[in-house]
Amino acid sequence: MLNNIGIPGLILILVIALVIFGPSKLPEVGRAFGRTIKEFKNATKDILDENEKKES
Repeated sequence: MLNNIGIPGLILILVIALVIFGPSKLPEVGRAFGRTIKEFKNATKDILDENEKKES
């Protein structure tokens, strides 16, 4: 899905984000998004580890 965005699509998304959130809020939004992705990865890893322990 994200493979088809390309550079023009990323630029468009950035411009829309700037218009919606403004330049002062954009770093906060980026940090929050990064934390969310990190927590999702950790939770997914924990679930996979639990499944591997159950199978052993």
